[in-house]
Amino acid sequence: MKRSVLARTSAGALSAALLLSACSPASTPAQNGTVSNSKPVSAQAISGTNIDAWRQQVIYLVMPDRFSNGNTANYGLGQPNCLDTANATKFHGGDIQGLRNKLSYIRDLGATTVWTTPVYKQVPIVNGSQCGYHGYWPDYTNPNDTAIEPKFGTSTDLTGLINDLHAGGQKYMMDMVVNHAGYGARIVSQNPSWFHSNCTGDEVNCPLAGLPDFRQEDSTVATYLTNLSKTWTSTYAIDGIRMDTVKHVPTTYWQTSWVPGVLAARPNTFLLGEVFDSGDLNKLKTYLDAGFDSTFNFPLRQAMVDSVGKGGSLDTLATRMQSTLTTFGLDRTLLQVNLLDNHDVQRFVNEPGSAVAEAEIRARYSSALGLLMTMPGIPQLYYGNELGMYGGSDPDNRRDMPGWAWTDTGRNATQANFVAGGATPKVTYDLTKKLIAIRKGNEALWKGGYAEMWRPNGGQNVYAFYRGSGANRVVVLVNTSTSAASVNLDIQ
Repeated sequence: MKRSVLARTSAGALSAALLLSACSPASTPAQNGTVSNSKPVSAQAISGTNIDAWRQQVIYLVMPDRFSNGNTANYGLGQPNCLDTANATKFHGGDIQGLRNKLSYIRDLGATTVWTTPVYKQVPIVNGSQCGYHGYWPDYTNPNDTAIEPKFGTSTDLTGLINDLHAGGQKYMMDMVVNHAGYGARIVSQNPSWFHSNCTGDEVNCPLAGLPDFRQEDSTVATYLTNLSKTWTSTYAIDGIRMDTVKHVPTTYWQTSWVPGVLAARPNTFLLGEVFDSGDLNKLKTYLDAGFDSTFNFPLRQAMVDSVGKGGSLDTLATRMQSTLTTFGLDRTLLQVNLLDNHDVQRFVNEPGSAVAEAEIRARYSSALGLLMTMPGIPQLYYGNELGMYGGSDPDNRRDMPGWAWTDTGRNATQANFVAGGATPKVTYDLTKKLIAIRKGNEALWKGGYAEMWRPNGGQNVYAFYRGSGANRVVVLVNTSTSAASVNLDIQ
C-alpha cells in the first residue's frame, strides 16, 4: 500500500523516524531513487560474519602523541631534540600508555575500533625543526627490526593496548606505510637502489613531498615491504590495517604481493586503503578491485563539506551518495569509511569560515554528525570531533586533546578553540554519543538498503532518505535551510 506522509522538520535540523513495523518489511519507499539492497560481496579480504562485524564499527582515529601522556619516563628516549610541547611539528609527549589510560572515554562515547597513526620508530629531526610525531616518517632498516617509536612506548605497551581493546569488545586498526621511508632513514643508505629518483608529475614513481620512494616494481623491494607488513601483522593481534598513500604505489603490488601476503599472515584482516582523492570514485574502485575491503570516501566527504559545511545545496550531497552506490554497489558502499575530517585536512568546523556565526556552525556540524552516522558506510571520527575541536590545515588540525575532555564537568563549560554557539563541548559529545547509539541500535543504519526520498532540486534545502533492513526501517530528514519545512514522502 502506498501512503503519503507529511514530514515536518525545523530549520537547521536532522531527524530520524523509525517506520512502524506494521508496514510490510518487503515494501520500500522509492520516490526519487531506486532502493539499493545488499548482495554477496566479492573481491575483498574479509568474509563471512566478519563483513557484518565491520559494517557495525565506528572508527576512532587517534594520533598517540597528541592524545594523552601516560609515561613521562619516555620523554628522553628516541631521537634527540624532538620533544617540545610548544612546537606544533615536534613530539608533545602523548604515548601508548596514555591511550590505554583513556580507553574508557572512547568506549563511553561508543566508538568500537581504535585506529592509531603509525607507531614505527621515526627518523632523526628534519631540517632542524620537524620530527615524526605523526608516525609517517619511519626509520626503516634492512633487515627489518619492527622497532616501535621509543617516545610512544614498547612492544609490551602495544600488546597491552590491543589486549585492553579486545577485553572491552573493541578492535584495533594498525596504520602502515609501504610507499616511502622517512627522510634519511637507515634503509636509504643501506639500499639506495631500492628507491626512485627525484622527479615530478608521476604520483606512483615520483617521491611524495620528497620522501624516499620505494620501487615496489622491484621484486626484492616488494618482498621486503610485504614481509615487513606480515611481521607486524603476525606479531600483534590486529583486526584491521589502514594503509597509507595507496594511490602512490603500483596497483599490481597490492594485488600480487601485499594483499595476499598480509592475509596469509592473519586471515580475515580488514584492509582499508587511503586513496586521497576527492573527485574520482572510480579511482577508489580500482583499489577495491585490487583486494582492499574499503577506502576512505573522500568524494562523499567533499560533498558533505560543500553541502553542509559551506552551506551549499544538499543536491550535491544527494547526487554524490547516489553516484557512490552506482559506482560501488550497496555491499561495497556499506564498507566504505565515511568521515568529516582527519589529520590531513582542516577540521570540519573550520569549513564554514570565520564569517559564519558560531550558532550556525554548530547547527551545520550537528547535521553533519547526524548524516555521518546514518548514511551508508562505516563512520570514522577523528579525536576531538566529539567535542567540536577547531583546527586549520596541518599541523593546526593536530592540536593536543585537552585535559578537561575526560570528564563531564570539564566538557560542560565553554572552552576556547571549541565550537560554542550557545552550547558547550558536552553538548557536542552527548549528541555524538546519542547518534552512535542510534546507529548501533538500528540494523537498517549499518546494514540496510538506501533510497532517496527527497532532495532540494534547486529549492529549499531539505534532503530525506530511507534505510531499511528487514523490519527495521528508518527515514532520515535533514533541513539546512533557514526556515521550517514540510515535505510529502511517499512510502510504499
